[in-house]
Amino acid sequence: MEKSSINPGEIVAPFADYSHGLWIKGASTHLLVSGQLGISMDGTIPKSIEGQAEFCFANIDAILGKGGMKKSDVVKISAYVSKRKFLTPYMKIRDKWISDLKVPPTSTLLIVSGFSKPEFKIEIEVLAMK
Repeated sequence: MEKSSINPGEIVAPFADYSHGLWIKGASTHLLVSGQLGISMDGTIPKSIEGQAEFCFANIDAILGKGGMKKSDVVKISAYVSKRKFLTPYMKIRDKWISDLKVPPTSTLLIVSGFSKPEFKIEIEVLAMK
């Protein structure tokens, strides 16, 4: 599978480390990862957005691994945060998670009114292709 970023010079550049579009060529397998919450195996929910985001990405890594994929196969990240003030801290963790990728995935980030438990501050889902 061949991937390359599409970031036309005629539009504003991406606001962070992501691709506006991702061109993908070749036969592929898809892995859709449901929204992951920031919770540990023992039920601990970190108070910080950074801690929750790190758990989300660790869960995503585990799911990708079980599906025979890795983060370099991720073509789309969708994240949902419960407050505007969580945007920048989340993006720091996301950017750290994708920092070693040759081609960054597309990314969507939304502010929502809440999650299934008030302690949750973030939920992240991905689409991977191989």
